[in-house]
Amino acid sequence: MAAYLVADIDITDPAQFEQYKKLAPAAIAKYGGRYLIRGGAYEAVEGDWRPPRLTVVEFDSMEKAKAFYHSPEYQHAIKARAGAATMNMLLVQGV
Repeated sequence: MAAYLVADIDITDPAQFEQYKKLAPAAIAKYGGRYLIRGGAYEAVEGDWRPPRLTVVEFDSMEKAKAFYHSPEYQHAIKARAGAATMNMLLVQGV
């Protein structure tokens, strides 16, 4: 069953965030992830949620999504992101 990573990202240092953007895609690909949404325009139709940037990544399973998140490659990307952005992230099992 597919699983999805959903991230609400507020970039506070765009120059530093570029380093994260170089590291994260390779880690995602290594664990079979596929970007479905990576930024882009959106229209809020209900509620107060207005993420500055939204990313959605699909994985083949929750196990692969968790393996990606806890991988040495992604942990390195997280360290590179420190101070460059605040992020809310969920792993959600699909149907």
